[in-house]
Amino acid sequence: MLATTLPDLKTLDRETLQALLVAEHEERLATHARLQSREYEIEHLKLLLAQLRRMQFGRKSEKLERQIEQLELRLEDLQQAKPAESAQAIESPQAVAASSIADNAPAKPARRALPEHLPRTIQTYAPMHTACPDCGGKLGKLGEDISEILEYVPSHFQVMRQVRPKLSCAHCERIVQAPAPSRPIARGVAGPGLLAHVLVSKYCDHLPLYRQSEIYERAGVELERSTLTDWVGGCSALLDPLVEALRRYVIAAGKLHADDTPVPVLAPGNGKTKTGRLWTYVRDDRPAGDTAAPAVWFAYSPDRKGEHPEQHLRTFRGALQADAYAGFNQLYKEDGRIQEIACWAHYPESGIIQSTLIASTYR
Repeated sequence: MLATTLPDLKTLDRETLQALLVAEHEERLATHARLQSREYEIEHLKLLLAQLRRMQFGRKSEKLERQIEQLELRLEDLQQAKPAESAQAIESPQAVAASSIADNAPAKPARRALPEHLPRTIQTYAPMHTACPDCGGKLGKLGEDISEILEYVPSHFQVMRQVRPKLSCAHCERIVQAPAPSRPIARGVAGPGLLAHVLVSKYCDHLPLYRQSEIYERAGVELERSTLTDWVGGCSALLDPLVEALRRYVIAAGKLHADDTPVPVLAPGNGKTKTGRLWTYVRDDRPAGDTAAPAVWFAYSPDRKGEHPEQHLRTFRGALQADAYAGFNQLYKEDGRIQEIACWAHYPESGIIQSTLIASTYR
């Protein structure tokens, strides 16, 4: 490393100046090489992540998920180190070299304006002087400079104390009191906001209940995992009518997209996982000019037997677009209630193309 301060150049002879310039040039080259290597590694990791994400839903998806997590951590470390190295380079005597490297580096995303819907807290920093520091005259407002920073206020728990006063009649001693408000879960202490937060954290942010329990404990609230599990089960029962309404809406469409994907399910008792199936039925005909709202209905089954789509689509009438999974074939063999729309991406799976090629070979 070179010194952070330059010596007095007027006192140096020609050979010393030349040596100093050579050292600075070598330091610039070394810094450029380090940054360039880091850029190459970042781009390589991004490419690997993209490839692994495309493979994520195939075989050995759990192993791929762990690889993706490790690569994301490495990528995050590299990207975090870039600003620190850039700052060090700017503060060093090689500021010119750092600026030239920054010019050749990939452009950063443009900074977006902070969302307008966020609440604003105004902090005013008034001048220390109440009078002109030069002549002592009265100061009048000329204008103001406004800048904004994005801040985060950590979420917090609060207790909603429900008070129901009792009133009695002075003449007949009749007692009146407002009925207790209903709760999402009978005799439960969780409000609807907390229940929604637990569900979103589990299913959208992929936070297991045991991790949520640890997070809540840091806030001074002890919620056992068994308690959170009971809440999730209670919310599932509460959402059943909405799921049924969603199913009826999706099945009422004249055209559906259907597919299934494997999901690992914990097998009770042995601590291992088995493969379940998540069936997806999509109503979305907007590309054809339909103005109806798109919707997706998910249905779970413990296996991939054809009886499950038959049960799911027992009341459906219309066109079904799906892959070449044999479990859908029975649906098309009935009384014309469901018309098949083959998926071109899976067209070779049906064997039509292969048989056509074989036939053309012997002509």
